[in-house]
Amino acid sequence: MRPSGIYDVNYIQDQALVRTRVDLFWVVFFLVLLIAMPLLSSQGGLGASIVPLRLLSILTTGGIYLISVTGLNILLGYNGQISLGQAAFMMVGAYTSALLVRDSGLSIVFALPIAAIVSGVLGILFGLSALRVKGFYLAMATLGAQFMIPWAFTSYDAEKISRPFKSIGFLHDFFRNLDFGGSEMIVPNARILGEEFTTTLDKYYIVLFFVIFTWIAARNLLRSRVGRAWISIRDNDLAAEQLGINVFQYKMMAFFVCAVYAGIAGSLKAHIDGNITKDAYNIEVSIRLLAMLVIGGAGFALGPTFGVGFFLFMDRYIVHWLRDLFERRIVEVLTFINPANVPGALPPLLLGMLLALFLIYQPRGIAYRWAILQAAWRLRPFTKV
Repeated sequence: MRPSGIYDVNYIQDQALVRTRVDLFWVVFFLVLLIAMPLLSSQGGLGASIVPLRLLSILTTGGIYLISVTGLNILLGYNGQISLGQAAFMMVGAYTSALLVRDSGLSIVFALPIAAIVSGVLGILFGLSALRVKGFYLAMATLGAQFMIPWAFTSYDAEKISRPFKSIGFLHDFFRNLDFGGSEMIVPNARILGEEFTTTLDKYYIVLFFVIFTWIAARNLLRSRVGRAWISIRDNDLAAEQLGINVFQYKMMAFFVCAVYAGIAGSLKAHIDGNITKDAYNIEVSIRLLAMLVIGGAGFALGPTFGVGFFLFMDRYIVHWLRDLFERRIVEVLTFINPANVPGALPPLLLGMLLALFLIYQPRGIAYRWAILQAAWRLRPFTKV
């Protein structure tokens, strides 16, 4: 809903990403803020230490999760398909990009797109189950990717895998020399045009660039014919099929795009962290990504942003504050609990309780409430929220 008197008079206005001057102001404001804010850190070169590096690290991590959740929003929010294997596809992108940079010497500029495409192809393979099942059963089918892909990477045996390809020389050499590093793999620093990006400031700007790029790409894709087909399938797949939409084809496209976004996020995470571990892409991460989307608001453009921001804020500040508040009191009340287990068990317990309360009182997400507040503000003083 736009303010009264704001309407489109030509197709250029209808296709614009930013519709009003107010929206343009806020877009420019936040872009300038995100670009200029790191310059006020100790690594910014302006001689100021106003912005702590820890905040930049949190924003960098949040940007990686935002890319992955944006892809999940395309699949779940706009196409109506659920996936519990998003972290596994991030793992594919991480390993593919790391191997290309480490063994082939490619720059991240070339390694990242290849890793994204490889993740997308695997997304299509595991999304084939969408032809016959949906809802809870589709979630269970995609859960298989979350268990199979990490197992394949961490249990890879070069000798056994390469043995059947002895008659094919290049395949035998390829699988024999493939090394995923076991439980942990060291990843080279991101390199662009021969220059390594090692500082917190450099990593922040790399992630910020891909966040802006993927957000613009997603917005344009959702406003295209493909995006309209996804929304029609989400609302009623039978009616969409009667209108001539190839439901299975568009479902596969949604799985592909979702996995591509996961591959981009995984590639960035690998080079930002400097290593790849199995625990960084386990089932808990997939559930967290899904929780971020549900909290933020599935099917809303700002849903992933609200969800990632809310989740990181709760996890890093509110949960730790509650842990310090209740840690001693829980031990005093529940005397049968071992005090040594409380510090590790209390944060996930508190986070789960907060998420449950949020979903009870705001099931459609923060973005839905934000849209209601915007509508109420534009209709003031004739309505109340």
